Amino acid sequence: MASATGIPEQRLGDDRVRSAGLAQDETEPLLGRPGDAAQHQGASFFGNLVLGTGLIAEVAVILLFILVWVSVLTNPLILFSGHPLAQSFAILLLLQSILTLQPTHTAEQKRAGQWIHASLNLVALATLIAGVTIIEYNKVASHGVHFHSVHGYLGVITSVVLLLQYFVGFTMWATPSLYGGVDKAKSIWKYHRYSGYVVLVLLLATVNSATQTPYNENVLKIKLWATLVLSVLILVGVFPRIQKQKLGFKPATQ
Repeated sequence: MASATGIPEQRLGDDRVRSAGLAQDETEPLLGRPGDAAQHQGASFFGNLVLGTGLIAEVAVILLFILVWVSVLTNPLILFSGHPLAQSFAILLLLQSILTLQPTHTAEQKRAGQWIHASLNLVALATLIAGVTIIEYNKVASHGVHFHSVHGYLGVITSVVLLLQYFVGFTMWATPSLYGGVDKAKSIWKYHRYSGYVVLVLLLATVNSATQTPYNENVLKIKLWATLVLSVLILVGVFPRIQKQKLGFKPATQ
Protein backbone atom coordinates (compact mmCIF):
# COMPACT_ATOMS: atom_id res chain seq x y z
CA MET A 1 0.00 0.00 0.00
CA ALA A 2 1.42 3.38 -1.00
CA SER A 3 1.39 6.55 1.07
CA ALA A 4 0.45 10.02 -0.11
CA THR A 5 4.07 10.57 -1.11
CA GLY A 6 4.08 7.55 -3.38
CA ILE A 7 6.52 5.69 -1.08
CA PRO A 8 5.27 2.35 0.26
CA GLU A 9 4.15 2.55 3.90
CA GLN A 10 6.45 -0.32 4.90
CA ARG A 11 9.42 1.66 3.58
CA LEU A 12 8.27 4.71 5.53
CA GLY A 13 8.04 2.56 8.66
CA ASP A 14 11.56 1.28 8.10
CA ASP A 15 12.81 4.85 7.59
CA ARG A 16 11.24 5.93 10.87
CA VAL A 17 12.94 3.06 12.63
CA ARG A 18 16.33 3.96 11.13
CA SER A 19 15.86 7.68 11.82
CA ALA A 20 15.30 6.87 15.49
CA GLY A 21 18.66 5.13 15.56
CA LEU A 22 17.15 1.64 15.78
CA ALA A 23 18.25 -1.44 13.91
CA GLN A 24 15.22 -3.08 12.30
CA ASP A 25 15.94 -6.58 13.56
CA GLU A 26 16.59 -5.31 17.09
CA THR A 27 13.10 -3.87 17.62
CA GLU A 28 10.93 -6.52 16.02
CA PRO A 29 8.05 -7.46 18.35
CA LEU A 30 6.28 -10.80 18.27
CA LEU A 31 3.49 -9.17 16.27
CA GLY A 32 3.57 -6.04 14.14
CA ARG A 33 6.33 -4.35 12.21
CA PRO A 34 9.87 -3.64 13.43
CA GLY A 35 9.81 -0.49 15.54
CA ASP A 36 6.13 -0.72 16.47
CA ALA A 37 6.95 -1.37 20.12
CA ALA A 38 10.25 0.50 20.41
CA GLN A 39 10.76 3.63 22.47
CA HIS A 40 12.11 6.46 20.31
CA GLN A 41 15.14 8.46 21.31
CA GLY A 42 14.24 11.21 23.78
CA ALA A 43 10.64 9.99 24.16
CA SER A 44 9.03 10.02 27.60
CA PHE A 45 8.66 6.78 29.50
CA PHE A 46 5.01 7.68 30.03
CA GLY A 47 4.53 7.14 26.32
CA ASN A 48 5.65 3.53 26.72
CA LEU A 49 2.47 2.79 28.65
CA VAL A 50 0.30 3.29 25.58
CA LEU A 51 2.78 2.54 22.80
CA GLY A 52 1.34 0.21 20.16
CA THR A 53 -0.98 -2.36 21.70
CA GLY A 54 0.02 -1.13 25.17
CA LEU A 55 -3.01 1.15 25.09
CA ILE A 56 -5.28 -1.91 25.13
CA ALA A 57 -3.56 -3.33 28.21
CA GLU A 58 -3.51 0.03 29.99
CA VAL A 59 -7.23 0.66 29.50
CA ALA A 60 -8.08 -2.92 30.49
CA VAL A 61 -6.08 -2.91 33.73
CA ILE A 62 -7.52 0.48 34.74
CA LEU A 63 -11.04 -0.86 34.14
CA LEU A 64 -10.19 -3.98 36.19
CA PHE A 65 -8.88 -1.78 39.00
CA ILE A 66 -12.01 0.39 38.93
CA LEU A 67 -14.28 -2.67 38.83
CA VAL A 68 -12.73 -4.12 41.98
CA TRP A 69 -12.53 -0.87 43.91
CA VAL A 70 -16.08 0.22 43.09
CA SER A 71 -17.40 -3.23 44.04
CA VAL A 72 -15.57 -3.12 47.39
CA LEU A 73 -16.24 0.50 48.30
CA THR A 74 -19.96 0.30 47.55
CA ASN A 75 -20.31 -2.39 50.22
CA PRO A 76 -19.78 -2.14 54.00
CA LEU A 77 -16.04 -2.09 54.65
CA ILE A 78 -14.54 -4.80 56.81
CA LEU A 79 -10.97 -5.89 57.47
CA PHE A 80 -11.11 -8.34 54.57
CA SER A 81 -11.99 -5.49 52.20
CA GLY A 82 -8.34 -4.46 52.25
CA HIS A 83 -7.33 -7.70 50.50
CA PRO A 84 -8.95 -7.13 47.09
CA LEU A 85 -8.15 -3.41 47.28
CA ALA A 86 -4.46 -4.07 47.88
CA GLN A 87 -4.10 -6.89 45.36
CA SER A 88 -5.84 -5.03 42.54
CA PHE A 89 -3.67 -1.95 43.17
CA ALA A 90 -0.55 -4.15 43.08
CA ILE A 91 -1.58 -5.63 39.73
CA LEU A 92 -2.11 -2.12 38.38
CA LEU A 93 1.43 -1.17 39.47
CA LEU A 94 2.98 -4.36 38.13
CA LEU A 95 1.50 -3.81 34.71
CA GLN A 96 2.87 -0.26 34.66
CA SER A 97 6.32 -1.69 35.39
CA ILE A 98 6.01 -4.13 32.48
CA LEU A 99 4.67 -1.61 29.99
CA THR A 100 7.35 0.92 30.95
CA LEU A 101 10.29 -1.42 30.41
CA GLN A 102 9.08 -3.42 27.40
CA PRO A 103 9.82 -0.87 24.61
CA THR A 104 13.32 0.08 25.85
CA HIS A 105 16.20 -1.03 23.62
CA THR A 106 19.20 1.28 24.02
CA ALA A 107 21.56 0.99 26.99
CA GLU A 108 20.46 4.38 28.35
CA GLN A 109 16.77 3.56 28.04
CA LYS A 110 17.24 0.16 29.67
CA ARG A 111 19.08 1.64 32.66
CA ALA A 112 16.41 4.26 33.28
CA GLY A 113 13.64 1.77 32.58
CA GLN A 114 15.09 -0.72 35.05
CA TRP A 115 15.03 1.91 37.81
CA ILE A 116 11.37 2.65 37.11
CA HIS A 117 10.60 -1.07 36.78
CA ALA A 118 12.32 -1.92 40.06
CA SER A 119 10.72 1.00 41.96
CA LEU A 120 7.20 0.12 40.84
CA ASN A 121 7.82 -3.54 41.61
CA LEU A 122 8.99 -2.79 45.13
CA VAL A 123 5.86 -0.74 45.86
CA ALA A 124 3.73 -3.49 44.31
CA LEU A 125 5.49 -6.10 46.45
CA ALA A 126 4.80 -4.14 49.62
CA THR A 127 1.15 -3.83 48.57
CA LEU A 128 0.87 -7.54 47.81
CA ILE A 129 2.40 -8.43 51.19
CA ALA A 130 -0.12 -6.13 52.88
CA GLY A 131 -2.97 -7.86 51.04
CA VAL A 132 -1.73 -11.33 51.99
CA THR A 133 -1.20 -10.24 55.60
CA ILE A 134 -4.78 -9.01 55.80
CA ILE A 135 -6.27 -12.27 54.58
CA GLU A 136 -4.01 -14.40 56.81
CA TYR A 137 -4.81 -12.32 59.89
CA ASN A 138 -8.49 -12.49 59.05
CA LYS A 139 -8.38 -16.28 58.73
CA VAL A 140 -6.49 -16.73 61.99
CA ALA A 141 -8.78 -14.31 63.87
CA SER A 142 -11.94 -15.98 62.56
CA HIS A 143 -10.51 -19.53 62.67
CA GLY A 144 -11.11 -19.81 58.96
CA VAL A 145 -10.06 -22.75 56.81
CA HIS A 146 -6.95 -22.37 54.65
CA PHE A 147 -6.66 -23.69 51.09
CA HIS A 148 -10.33 -24.48 50.59
CA SER A 149 -10.62 -22.95 47.12
CA VAL A 150 -8.86 -22.76 43.76
CA HIS A 151 -8.26 -19.09 44.51
CA GLY A 152 -6.38 -19.97 47.69
CA TYR A 153 -4.10 -22.46 45.95
CA LEU A 154 -3.45 -20.13 43.03
CA GLY A 155 -2.71 -17.31 45.45
CA VAL A 156 -0.03 -19.34 47.23
CA ILE A 157 1.54 -20.60 43.99
CA THR A 158 1.59 -17.11 42.52
CA SER A 159 3.06 -15.62 45.70
CA VAL A 160 5.93 -18.13 45.75
CA VAL A 161 6.74 -17.67 42.06
CA LEU A 162 6.50 -13.91 42.44
CA LEU A 163 8.89 -13.83 45.40
CA LEU A 164 11.42 -15.90 43.43
CA GLN A 165 10.96 -13.53 40.50
CA TYR A 166 11.63 -10.52 42.72
CA PHE A 167 14.69 -12.11 44.32
CA VAL A 168 16.33 -13.17 41.06
CA GLY A 169 15.48 -9.93 39.27
CA PHE A 170 16.75 -7.72 42.08
CA THR A 171 19.97 -9.66 42.66
CA MET A 172 20.78 -9.82 38.93
CA TRP A 173 20.39 -6.05 38.78
CA ALA A 174 21.94 -5.05 42.12
CA THR A 175 24.49 -7.81 42.80
CA PRO A 176 25.40 -9.52 39.50
CA SER A 177 28.49 -11.00 41.17
CA LEU A 178 26.17 -13.67 42.63
CA TYR A 179 25.79 -14.99 39.09
CA GLY A 180 29.45 -14.80 38.16
CA GLY A 181 29.57 -11.23 36.94
CA VAL A 182 27.62 -8.77 34.82
CA ASP A 183 27.94 -10.70 31.55
CA LYS A 184 26.67 -13.95 33.04
CA ALA A 185 23.86 -12.12 34.82
CA LYS A 186 22.82 -10.53 31.52
CA SER A 187 22.83 -13.94 29.83
CA ILE A 188 20.01 -15.15 32.08
CA TRP A 189 17.89 -12.01 31.85
CA LYS A 190 15.76 -13.71 29.19
CA TYR A 191 14.64 -16.32 31.74
CA HIS A 192 13.65 -13.54 34.12
CA ARG A 193 11.55 -12.04 31.33
CA TYR A 194 9.94 -15.39 30.50
CA SER A 195 8.99 -15.96 34.12
CA GLY A 196 7.71 -12.39 34.40
CA TYR A 197 5.11 -13.07 31.73
CA VAL A 198 4.22 -16.35 33.43
CA VAL A 199 3.68 -14.42 36.69
CA LEU A 200 1.36 -12.00 34.87
CA VAL A 201 -0.77 -14.91 33.63
CA LEU A 202 -0.83 -16.43 37.13
CA LEU A 203 -1.90 -13.12 38.68
CA LEU A 204 -4.77 -12.75 36.22
CA ALA A 205 -5.80 -16.38 36.79
CA THR A 206 -5.85 -15.68 40.53
CA VAL A 207 -8.07 -12.64 39.99
CA ASN A 208 -10.50 -14.66 37.90
CA SER A 209 -10.61 -17.47 40.44
CA ALA A 210 -11.50 -14.90 43.12
CA THR A 211 -14.89 -14.40 41.45
CA GLN A 212 -15.78 -17.97 42.49
CA THR A 213 -15.17 -17.40 46.21
CA PRO A 214 -18.04 -16.99 48.71
CA TYR A 215 -17.00 -13.40 49.52
CA ASN A 216 -17.41 -12.35 45.91
CA GLU A 217 -20.52 -14.41 45.26
CA ASN A 218 -22.27 -13.06 48.37
CA VAL A 219 -20.85 -9.53 48.66
CA LEU A 220 -18.92 -8.11 45.71
CA LYS A 221 -20.79 -9.99 42.96
CA ILE A 222 -18.12 -9.33 40.31
CA LYS A 223 -18.91 -11.39 37.22
CA LEU A 224 -16.39 -13.91 35.93
CA TRP A 225 -17.03 -12.90 32.32
CA ALA A 226 -16.02 -9.31 33.14
CA THR A 227 -12.67 -10.24 34.68
CA LEU A 228 -12.02 -12.78 31.90
CA VAL A 229 -12.58 -10.22 29.16
CA LEU A 230 -10.36 -7.65 30.85
CA SER A 231 -7.65 -10.26 31.52
CA VAL A 232 -7.62 -11.31 27.85
CA LEU A 233 -7.39 -7.67 26.78
CA ILE A 234 -4.43 -7.14 29.13
CA LEU A 235 -2.59 -10.08 27.57
CA VAL A 236 -3.56 -8.94 24.06
CA GLY A 237 -1.99 -5.58 24.87
CA VAL A 238 1.18 -6.94 26.48
CA PHE A 239 2.25 -9.99 24.51
CA PRO A 240 2.48 -8.49 20.99
CA ARG A 241 4.97 -5.88 22.32
CA ILE A 242 7.48 -8.50 23.46
CA GLN A 243 10.73 -7.89 21.58
CA LYS A 244 12.03 -11.18 20.20
CA GLN A 245 15.70 -10.61 20.89
CA LYS A 246 14.99 -9.93 24.58
CA LEU A 247 13.78 -13.51 24.87
CA GLY A 248 16.83 -14.89 23.14
CA PHE A 249 15.40 -15.25 19.63
CA LYS A 250 17.89 -14.61 16.87
CA PRO A 251 16.98 -11.64 14.64
CA ALA A 252 15.60 -12.53 11.27
CA THR A 253 17.92 -12.06 8.30
CA GLN A 254 16.99 -9.22 6.01
